[in-house]
Amino acid sequence: MRAYTYVSPGTLAWMDKPKPVLQHPRDAIVRVTLASICTSDLHIKHGAVPRAVPGITLGHEMVGIVEEVGSSISRLHPGDRVAVNVETFCGDCFFCRHGYVNNCTDPNGGWALGCRIDGGQAEYVRVPYADQGLTKIPDGVSDRQALFAGDLLATGFWATRISHITPEDTVLLLGAGPTGLCTLQCILLKQPKGVIVCEKSPQRRDFVRQHYPQVMVTSPEEVLPFTLSHTEHGGADVVIEAAGGVAGAEETFRLAWQCARPNALVTIVAMYDTPQILPLPEMYGKNLTFQTGGVDGCDVPEILALLAQGKLDTTPLITHTFPLENIEAAYALFEHHLDGVIKVAIVP
Repeated sequence: MRAYTYVSPGTLAWMDKPKPVLQHPRDAIVRVTLASICTSDLHIKHGAVPRAVPGITLGHEMVGIVEEVGSSISRLHPGDRVAVNVETFCGDCFFCRHGYVNNCTDPNGGWALGCRIDGGQAEYVRVPYADQGLTKIPDGVSDRQALFAGDLLATGFWATRISHITPEDTVLLLGAGPTGLCTLQCILLKQPKGVIVCEKSPQRRDFVRQHYPQVMVTSPEEVLPFTLSHTEHGGADVVIEAAGGVAGAEETFRLAWQCARPNALVTIVAMYDTPQILPLPEMYGKNLTFQTGGVDGCDVPEILALLAQGKLDTTPLITHTFPLENIEAAYALFEHHLDGVIKVAIVP
C-alpha cells in the first residue's frame, strides 16, 4: 500500500509499504475511512519533534473500520466503526491508572501513531493496545463528526478539564485555529460567565463570530486592553494558550501570562517550535499557576457521547476534502493557510 511518510526534516514522500499485520495480542488492524492533517504533522515535517522516527507513516487523526483484532481483544470485532485515539496506552502503568495516558511508560505508549510507529495517512493502520486506543463510534455519528474525537477534541476536552473552569470565570482563549476551535466548544460546555477569543486571522475571527456569537472576539494587538476592560479583577480568570507553534509563539506565550489576573491559571495547549522565555522578574507577584504539555486522551468515549447528543459539532471545521492520492496538495493548502482552510479531510 502507499503511505505518506516522514523521510527527514523538511521532506515528506510517498512510500510503498506492506499492509500492516498484527504484532501483539492487543493489536488491531483498522482500515482507515477518513483521516486528516494535524499541525503536529507539520511540526514533524520541520524537525520540531525529536522523537519522530524517519520512515514512519504520518497521521494520528483518523477513523476507520476494524479489519482484524488480536487474540486478547474482546470488546472490538471486525466491522466495528472506531475512532482512533492519538495516544496508545497500556492502561496498567502508574500514569495510565491515574489518567495520565500521555505519559504511559510502555515503549508504544503516549503519542506513537504517526510519530514513532506508522500512522494513518495510508489505507490501513496497526493500533497497539487497541482495547484502550479504539472507541466504537455511536450509531448516527458520521465519520466526519467523529474525525477529531481522538485528538483535537480530546486535547480541548483535557485542557478544559484541567483548567477547572467555573460559572464565575471569564476565560481567555488564545488562538482560533483547529485546536483552539475544538477547545472553545469544550470551554462552552462549562458555561463560564464570559469567553474572550483572541485570533490574528480576520477570516477566523469572522468564523468565530458566525458560529459562536455568544463569545467576545479580539485581535492580538488589542487583546490586553480588551481583556482588562471586560474583566473585573485585572485580567482573565483562566487563560488557555492554543495559538503557539508555527507562527507567533513568543507573542502568544507572553500574552497568555500578561492577560491573566493575579492568581490565575494559565494552561498551555500549544506545541512550540522554539523555546519560550519565562520572565520571572516581570511576573513577580502575579502568583500564576502554569500547566503545560500534551493531551491525556482518556475522554474519547465521553466526547463521542457528546457528539451523538449534538452538544459538540466540529464538522464546520472541515473546509476541504481531498483523496489520499492528493495529500501533497492538502499539505500545501493546510501548511500555508490557503483558501480559508481550517481543517482538511483525507479520504483513502
